[in-house]
Order: sequence, then C-alpha cells, then structure tokens
Amino acid sequence: QEVKIFRALILGELERGQSQFQALCFVTRLHRNEIIPSESMAKLRQKNPRTVRQAEEVRGLEHLSMDVAVNFSKAAQLSPHIHNVCAEASEAIYTREEDVKFWLEKGEDQSSVCVLPPGPELPELQRCRRCPERWKPCVCSYSLSIQWYPCMLKYCRSRDAAGKLSSYKCGIRSCQKGYTFDYYVPQKQLCLWDEEA
Repeated sequence: QEVKIFRALILGELERGQSQFQALCFVTRLHRNEIIPSESMAKLRQKNPRTVRQAEEVRGLEHLSMDVAVNFSKAAQLSPHIHNVCAEASEAIYTREEDVKFWLEKGEDQSSVCVLPPGPELPELQRCRRCPERWKPCVCSYSLSIQWYPCMLKYCRSRDAAGKLSSYKCGIRSCQKGYTFDYYVPQKQLCLWDEEA
C-alpha cells in the first residue's frame, strides 16, 4: 500500500521524571524501487545468514517534517501493520501532509489522519532544544539510522552455449540510510533527548 513505518522505543530517564519508555511511530510514503519486493527476498537466500553485514551503499540523510498526526483507531486504512507495529505509540504516530495528499488521491479516508494543533505554523514553533520551559509545546527532532537494509537486486551476467550474454538476479544489494524527523510535542518533557550540548 506504499506505506513505510518507523517505530522508535526510547528508554526513559527516571531521574528526569520520565516513565520507563516512550514510543514513537513515523509513517511515510514508500516510493517505488526504494526497497526490493519481499517475493524477491524470499527467492534469494543469503549465504551465511548469521554474518554481521556492512552496507554496500550509504544513502544520504533524509530530513522529514512530520506535520500531521495519524488517528490510531482508524490507521488500518493506511496500513494493517500500523496496529501491530505502533500499538505502544498510539498517541504519537506522525506523518507528512504531502504523503497524506498522495494517499487521499489513492482513495484513503481523511478520518485516518488529523492536522496537529499548530497546523501550518509548525515551523514557527520553537525547537525543543532551544525551549527553556519543560511544559511548553515545541518542535522535537528524532534521528535514527538503518544500518543495513535490502535496497536493490544485484544482476549477474552469463553466456549461453551460443555465446549470447544474458543477465539474471543473483543477489541483494544492501544500503544504509539516516533519517531525522521533526514533529510537534505538547511539552518539552516529551523530548528531553533533543537538547543542545
């Protein structure tokens, strides 16, 4: 359904008044050819499956402004996986307005998403790292890096008996990619990792 889901579980700092952990979910559009189809992965077995692998290609950092909240009770309309993956983050599921427009054009129901309280003024809110008061709303930043994922198929070439060249799928190319998500929080207390050093 062209949906990509990131889940982050952030351990709380008890000495700072945080609960055991905080869960976040970021839902974005999955572009064609961004990751290889699961059917292809099932057919291409990796040798030495327990090996710790290094990515062959490092893709650039993607900075995403998550300006829309996803309604957890109706999120299955976007993807049936949101209920399982984001159950612990039911109050903190974010997406982007441009992705919502894409899904709405494909026939998704508007009720599965809602604009966050600041709406279009999200960039005008103070960043949490610069906000002096813990109970004020602000724009939080969370970064994560996917160290290894199957991003492309590898093709090998061979010659048949007549000497004609042909190509065939022979493996998986792996990539590494980083993401930074900016999103609204009703109070800085929910974003204590995003502080200036």
